[in-house]
Amino acid sequence: MVPARGQANALLAIAAALCLLAVAPAHAGAWPFASGEIPTLAPMLEQAKPAVVNIATRGRVRVRVSPLFDDPFFRRFFDLPQFQRERATQSLGSGVIVDADAGLVITNHHVIENAEQIRVTLSDGRELDAELVGSDPASDVAVIRIPADNLTAIPWADSDALRVGDFVVAIGNPFGLGQTVTSGIISALQRSGLGIEDYEDFIQTDASINPGNSGGALVDLRGQLAGINTAIVGPSGGNVGIGFAIPANMARGLMEQLVEFGEVRRGRLGLAAQDLDAELAAAFGLQRSQGVVVVAVEEDSAAAAAGLRVGDVIIAVDGRPIRRQTDMRNVLGLLRVGQRVDIDVLRDGREHTLSARISPRRDAELRGEQLSPRLAGALLREEVQKDQYQDIEYVRFAAVAPGSPAWAAGLREGDIIRSLNRARIADLEDLRRVAERAAGGRLLFNIQRGRQALFVLIE
Repeated sequence: MVPARGQANALLAIAAALCLLAVAPAHAGAWPFASGEIPTLAPMLEQAKPAVVNIATRGRVRVRVSPLFDDPFFRRFFDLPQFQRERATQSLGSGVIVDADAGLVITNHHVIENAEQIRVTLSDGRELDAELVGSDPASDVAVIRIPADNLTAIPWADSDALRVGDFVVAIGNPFGLGQTVTSGIISALQRSGLGIEDYEDFIQTDASINPGNSGGALVDLRGQLAGINTAIVGPSGGNVGIGFAIPANMARGLMEQLVEFGEVRRGRLGLAAQDLDAELAAAFGLQRSQGVVVVAVEEDSAAAAAGLRVGDVIIAVDGRPIRRQTDMRNVLGLLRVGQRVDIDVLRDGREHTLSARISPRRDAELRGEQLSPRLAGALLREEVQKDQYQDIEYVRFAAVAPGSPAWAAGLREGDIIRSLNRARIADLEDLRRVAERAAGGRLLFNIQRGRQALFVLIE
């Protein structure tokens, strides 16, 4: 490994060489480094590259036979089932070996999504079948395992110590060409609000990242894993110098849960908040305009037990600064159920530190027959939609089996429940409570179906 001071000297030498080339006369015949060693990143890459693998997947997905079947009114009018057929899928991407002894490879969820077969090619040419350990669509992180000996793992960097301007190198498999290395710098940190993933805290880099680089390594000049390359912004899907990587610390925390549980078990505080802006700061008599304001606290929640109140301004969680709601969401998204955290708040102009224990989330899915035999064949799912100020919860029919009682009642996959028996439904707990009160009586659903709203009455 090249010492840090040596790396700095090498970079200064490269910069000096470029300056010399810019001013050297056209007839100059001597290369500036002819008498000495040429600076290079090759020694670092020789250590890092064996840890980066190519991933190829094959799978199948169900697709509709005709776009006409996407129209719920067309299906309802003709009382047609949801005809579907299977289509073969394949994808190419990259991954990073992070535990050589256990054969663990971290990659992106979208690289292995819907995969029935995952084939990994190592840098030495070996091809191996991999098994899925766990995947988290919300953060686009997945972990697979390969049964191989003599693997090389890449060490983790502390991504919280990265700075804008640090040199980084992207290693991956762009366009299926094979292992490729590109270089650049960190252009920005903590990028969020892009709408790429549910949890966003991206490293932005100008190192070339192209399709196929997904899941590959973004490494620092010490050869340590700074991030997992994930997405690009470009008008044609190609590189324009704006690429994004999941920070190593975030990826590592998610990976630990995927290995332990096969999924990420996120907890909840039980509050709603909005960004603190200049107008709110003035109204609260604050000199700062960064933080999030608590606008609601649920009863019997972790937030309530911690003593959080409406009007509190959260400025840090476990020492990590909270500037806006996305910071809060990202921090909480990595916390485990039962974990205790310190929350720094401003209340009446004074700073307080509160302690909260993260509580488990409610069940996110419910089978229709658990509510009523008349809803058998339906799968209901509690979901969250992000808006500018808070997370909006709602319940959706995630699936309705053709020919089932729920199907016969006129309910369809994708229907969003706005109310049941004139009572507003925001989550599965609301739905259970109202259904229990109905006690076998009629069920009057107010449904949103696409852009249309309708009532579905079940006697």
